[in-house]
Parts: sequence; C-alpha cells; structure tokens
Amino acid sequence: MAIEIKVPTVGESISEVTIAKWLKKDGDYVQQDEVICELESEKATFELNAEKAGILRIAAPEGATLKVGDVACSIDTDAAAPAGSTPAPAAQPAAAPVAAPAPAAAPAPNKGTIEMKVPTVGESISEVTLIKWIKNNGDYVERDEVICELESEKATFELNAEEAGVLETLAKEGDVLKVGDIACKIDTSAARPAGKAQPAAAVAAPKAEAAPQVQQAPVTAIPNDIKATPVAAAVIADKHVDPSSIKGTGAHGKILKDDVFAALQNPGVAIGQELFGRTERREKMSNLRKTVSRRLVEAKNTTAMLTTFNEVDMTAIMELRAKYKEVFKKQHEVNLGFMSFFTKACCFGLQEFPSVNAYIDGEELVYHDFCDISIAVSAPKGLVVPVIRNAESLDMAGIEKKVVELATKARDNKLKMEEMTGGTFTITNGGVFGSLLSTPIINIPQSAILGMHKIQERPMAVNGQVVIRPMMYVALSYDHRIIDGRESVSFLVRVKEMLENPEQLLFGKDPMKALLKL
Repeated sequence: MAIEIKVPTVGESISEVTIAKWLKKDGDYVQQDEVICELESEKATFELNAEKAGILRIAAPEGATLKVGDVACSIDTDAAAPAGSTPAPAAQPAAAPVAAPAPAAAPAPNKGTIEMKVPTVGESISEVTLIKWIKNNGDYVERDEVICELESEKATFELNAEEAGVLETLAKEGDVLKVGDIACKIDTSAARPAGKAQPAAAVAAPKAEAAPQVQQAPVTAIPNDIKATPVAAAVIADKHVDPSSIKGTGAHGKILKDDVFAALQNPGVAIGQELFGRTERREKMSNLRKTVSRRLVEAKNTTAMLTTFNEVDMTAIMELRAKYKEVFKKQHEVNLGFMSFFTKACCFGLQEFPSVNAYIDGEELVYHDFCDISIAVSAPKGLVVPVIRNAESLDMAGIEKKVVELATKARDNKLKMEEMTGGTFTITNGGVFGSLLSTPIINIPQSAILGMHKIQERPMAVNGQVVIRPMMYVALSYDHRIIDGRESVSFLVRVKEMLENPEQLLFGKDPMKALLKL
C-alpha cells in the first residue's frame, strides 16, 4: 500500500512552503520517522518525517513551492526492506564468540572522579535553573552525551558529559545553581557496562536468550501504530512510559520530547485528554518566564506607552512575491517572505524619524545611526527576541537568510546571549497565530515596537469602487516621553506607503534587476 506524505500545517497564516532539500533520494528505502526532506516557510526551516517505513517516491522536486495539504511524496509500505537497511545482527551469525567483548577492550580514559560545573553562559548571567536530568543517577554516560538541561533568564541549553563514566547527580530538578556550582560528578574509573559498548554484540554471544533482550526495548517501547521522535522514543524506553497514554502534539499526532515529560509529571493521565473536574496543579515559573514577566511589567510601569494603528493593502507585495519568488529563490537560495519588506520599510522609516530608533538613558536621549532590528520569536520555552544587526545595510536576501537562521536557532534553543541583546527597534508578528489586531508591549530599553497581524481579505473602497483586498492591520506602540504623536503617526504612515508601493524599497526602474540585486 502506498501512503501519501502531505505538507503539514505550520502556522495559521502560512499557506505555502518550499522544498529546500531532499535528504533521501527517489527509490530509497526509508525507516519510520526518518527525516526525508527539509521544508522552508516564510519564518523557518523544518523537517518532514516518514510516517511509515517503505520505498520513497518523490512527487515534488527541490525548489518546488507547495501549499499546505499538497502531496510531497509517497511511501510504498509493501516494499521489502533491502538487506542493508535492516539491523545487522542476523547477517553475522558465524561471528566468533570472542568478537563480542572486543569493543570493551578499549576502556574510557581513567581520570578519576571529575566534577561537572555550571558553565559561563553570558556576561550578565550569574545563575541557572536545572530543568531536568536526561540521565539518571548511576547511569553510565558517554563523553559528550547530554546529561541535563539548564535554563537561564534568556534561553535553555544542555550540559554534556566531559568524559565517559558513571554519573552521580548532586543537584535536583528545579534547583537554582550559580555559575561554577557543581551539578554532578562522573566516575571515569568505572567499567563500561557490557551492553553499553556495542549493543549488537550481544546477539553474537553463544547464549540464545541474549538476542531477544537486545531487540526487545525498541520494539516494545514504541508500537508501530504510534509515532514518536527519536529523542521521545529514547526517553520513553529509558523511563518505561506507556506510549499509549501519551497524546502527541507534533505533526500528525507525533509524540515529542515535551509530551513525554508532561506525561511523567502527570502519571496515570493521558496528556491532552480533557478532564472534567476541579483539580489544579502548581508549577514553578522558569527563569525565562520570570524574566519575560518582569520586563513586561517594567515596560508598562516605566514608559508612557501609547499605540497608534493603521492598515496596509498587501496586494502589491503579494503580487511581487508571486511574480519573482521562483527567480529570487534560485538566485539567493532563500524564500522571499514578508519580513524582508517590513524590515526594509522600518529601516527607512527609522532613518527618517530617528526618535523612533532612540531610547532614554537617565536624562539623556541616545540616538542610533544604525538599525539593529529585534525579531520577536515564540520559542518552545517562551518568547525570545533575536537581533538582526545593521539591518539597514542588508539587502532583502540577507534579511531573509538572517530571519531563517535566527528563527531556526530559536526553535532549537540554540540562540546565544549576544544574539538576543542590543536591538534598537522590534518587529513582532502575531499574524502567524491568527491575531487580527493587538497592542504590542515595548521591548525596553527600546522606545517603539511594530506589530504585524493576519492578512485578511476585506471589502475596500478604491477609486469609488468596492473591491476585495488583502489587508493587514499594523500597530506601533511607542514611548510618548521620547516620541511625539506626529512622529509616531508619520513613521507608521511612511511604513504603510512603502509597503503599498514596494518598488520604493527596490530602488530601480527595473524591479526584476533590483530585486535580484537586493
């Protein structure tokens, strides 16, 4: 039977994606949940996984633009797996019994017991919270293996084992540790467990009962009808969680790592199941959430914040994107999205109205001759605001590449501290979640923030005629202490004018040449 793999929903306002790269070739045999290609939306790059094992049949080539729900490929699940794609134990039945202990002959370096300390994660960060232990006390860990997750005020990061050995956890989940504190120890003199060095070696052992023990964990942990990411599957097997009690929140119901941890925190309850009761639960706020809360309240209490609104007719931009997106993609290897237009328009507006790009420092006003544009991104752990440095000097392709890079890092919790500090103006897009109108809060110490929203077709009066146009409300929240009403309204009107006449952003009589140049 052939099953179709379709483009999943990636955001309420995202209707199409581009196939950036096929990681598997047409005719390849793929395993269930194996990554087969990378898809690229206007905001980020994400992966498409095989829903079942079988022979891959590619329906759309690299660079093709597909709508949500379109078929990207199909998988022939009736096809027999090639010999090389199945686990290799059965292919070596004649291996001599002495071959099994061979991997353990090279023990890990014996450095005694080493201490694993909280590393420096940023110049202004002095403490972190231990979110969860990936490995348990007494586990044998390999060098560079992730053993726990730590969370600072700005981001989540992983702590890796410096050497192989037996883990001794000292701090508990939820503990607040200072930089330099000891989180755990590793006994590097401990012998590596027999099954740790090479799990497949146990199959070649003379005892017949060894083979089922090696093969049983992955088979019984995740039944074929339940989909889970590799990390989630590993945690399920390690923590002995019943996968049928977990409701996956990933694409097509796939179980994610966070779904498993949620199930561990709520034993006996199927996550996602609607409960009709009066139970309540308390969770300690993360450092990131506490920081966001503090800064939002500080912005409300310390600024004279006001919001002005306008609306943008997106017809010209949408027509321009539709006309040139293929050649732009071919020329620059990145999609032409909305963010480059808005960023460009804001940069020109900020240079024309410098107070919008300034901030108050005590009794002084600090103006900037550059535009470091902060982009608000919803990451797995909360809101983060990475910065596009010197956006005014970047062309549209450069902006799009930077947006994809920063959004991908935010999604993977890989942003560095220096990538999230020092912005002069912020752009936030609530439209990706379906927001039609909002009043964004200033990202202090900045003095203004632009809010984008959902594109909605509405009847508009144009030249005395009622026509249907794709419209977007835009909002500018600003600090009235430094920005006057005239400047705020004029800035937003200028941004609106440039977006409705995008050729002004391209600077050229031939928009085709200008677009490729930019």
